[in-house]
Amino acid sequence: MFISLFGAVESGIIYAIMALGVYLTFRVLDFPDLTVEGSFVTGAAVAAFSIINGIPPIIATLLAAVAGFIAGCITGVLHTKGKINSLLAGILMMTALYSINLRIMGQPTLSLLNETTLFGQLEEMWKSIGLDSMLNGILSALGLEQLPSTWAVLIIMVFITFAIKILTDYYLKTEVGLALRAIGDNKKMIRSLSANTDSLIIVGVGFSNALVALAGGLIAQLGGFSDVNMGLGLIVIGLASIIIGEALFGTKTVVRATLAVILGAVIYRIIVTLALRVDFLETGDMKLITAVIVVAALVTPKIIQSRREKRRRIWKRQQLRTGGDGHA
Repeated sequence: MFISLFGAVESGIIYAIMALGVYLTFRVLDFPDLTVEGSFVTGAAVAAFSIINGIPPIIATLLAAVAGFIAGCITGVLHTKGKINSLLAGILMMTALYSINLRIMGQPTLSLLNETTLFGQLEEMWKSIGLDSMLNGILSALGLEQLPSTWAVLIIMVFITFAIKILTDYYLKTEVGLALRAIGDNKKMIRSLSANTDSLIIVGVGFSNALVALAGGLIAQLGGFSDVNMGLGLIVIGLASIIIGEALFGTKTVVRATLAVILGAVIYRIIVTLALRVDFLETGDMKLITAVIVVAALVTPKIIQSRREKRRRIWKRQQLRTGGDGHA
């Protein structure tokens, strides 16, 4: 049970990077971008192909992000310069990326099991300085279960994910970031102020897909393979993370909203892991579980709000009947 939850948190913190990318398009830019289902695989494919061909894992991971940025920019160009509907532009790019990803990998699946990945290097570095054995020794002395060998990966990924969150927060507070947020609220108003909305949208969608592809490259290295179908349904996972996070933690500020997205991604993975431990559910039911989670996250806050409004109306009626002083 502990190992399963640990794995859920480990993958969730990486998927949180992807969810941040989805947040930028869907919430900030109000741009329903389906490119992410293709760019996620592109990141995984570029990272896997690069590592297999001898490129250092850290460089391969950065190349994955660059590939995602290019894919996102093309989607932005199709929408802004080609005047194609944003949803359709994303679908077209996602479709094109399927073939491009196959070209990059040369086959439907690339294995990294015999390759040195970024996480493998991190584990070796952690062991070489003795922190791994020291922590497990402390846990054994306390009578606690030892952590999995990848615990160092989780700690480093937490730092990386939150570093990306801080950079995203800073970016959204810059002049360009504020313009992006304004475009999502009222594009016509920003255009009336002579701002180059087309360039801003292209860069925003590109940045979003760079984060998604970065997450894809990391997931490929964590899982040990890249598969052409690994991005299927990814947009729903991203939206589920955003919706769960917003429902539980709110969105009053940018800092709070991005934190909610990260926590929502982790909670989503934990929920799915716990759901799959139920006897009558199987691995093939994961998409159904995701759909149920999203529906629950969307409907539950509305039901709670509706009940609050109902109680407020009842209280106001009682106040009117009693003259506001509590006496009839």
